[in-house]
Amino acid sequence: MQTRKLLTLQQAEEMTGRKVATWRKDVRERRVDFVRLGPRQVRIPLEVVQRLIVDGYIEALPQVPGKKPR
Repeated sequence: MQTRKLLTLQQAEEMTGRKVATWRKDVRERRVDFVRLGPRQVRIPLEVVQRLIVDGYIEALPQVPGKKPR
């Protein structure tokens, strides 16, 4: 069995800026992978949080000299 780093919902919030309530909703609706340690304890694998960050990364558009950014 592979050992994975598990984060509390608070730790996931600190890494992403997404509220704990949003993480809870995503768990309830099964939008993210999670680990249930008991009836009330839920953890999010670190890989899930990192994938969310990487997948959401959008590169800035190149700046055109002499044109003001909006």
